[in-house]
Amino acid sequence: MRTHLILGLLLTVAQAFAAGGEVQYKLLATSKTSTMEREMNQAADAGYVFSGVMGGETALGGNEVVVVMWKPKGADGVSGKRYKLLATSKTSTMQKEMQAAADEGFAYLGQTVFVSAFGGREVGVIMERNVDEAPKARKYLLLATSKTGTMNKELNDAGGEGYQLRGVTVAKTAFGGSELVCILEKQ
Repeated sequence: MRTHLILGLLLTVAQAFAAGGEVQYKLLATSKTSTMEREMNQAADAGYVFSGVMGGETALGGNEVVVVMWKPKGADGVSGKRYKLLATSKTSTMQKEMQAAADEGFAYLGQTVFVSAFGGREVGVIMERNVDEAPKARKYLLLATSKTGTMNKELNDAGGEGYQLRGVTVAKTAFGGSELVCILEKQ
C-alpha cells in the first residue's frame, strides 16, 4: 500500500510538471491555531501539501497565521499527510509539545511568530506526518535568547551534540521581548 501511494504521488507530480508544472495553491489564514490545523488537514484530504507559513497582520483579518499549501493542477485524492500546528508563548512548553508530536511521527516543517486570538504573541510551529510511513526517531531542541552572541554559543553547543538547525525566527515574543528563536532537530 505504502509503495503504491508513494509511486502514485510521484507519478502525479511528474505528470503535473511534464504538463507545464502547473500547480494549484490554497491560502489559509486565521487567528485561531485549532482552526488552522483543522483547515490544513482538510486541505491535505483534498490532495494539498504544506508549502510555507508566516504570521502577521493581514488587511482584513488582523493578526493571523497564514499558510500556503499546493498540489499539482487537476490532481485529486488525499496527500497522505497529517498536520499539527503548535503555538505557545513559553519555550519549555513548545519544546515539550514538539517532542510529543515527534514521538507520534510528526516532523518539523516551519515556524513563525504571530498574535493568536487567545494566546497573545506566540511562536507557531507546523509539523507534518506521512500516514503511510513508520515514525523516525527525532529529538527537538528549542533555543531562545535576545543576544546573538549567546545564540551563537548555544547553536555551536547543540551542533556538537548532533543537532541541526531547522528554522529561525527573529521577532518580539512573549518568551522575552525581541528574541532569536531557533529550532533544531537530531535524528
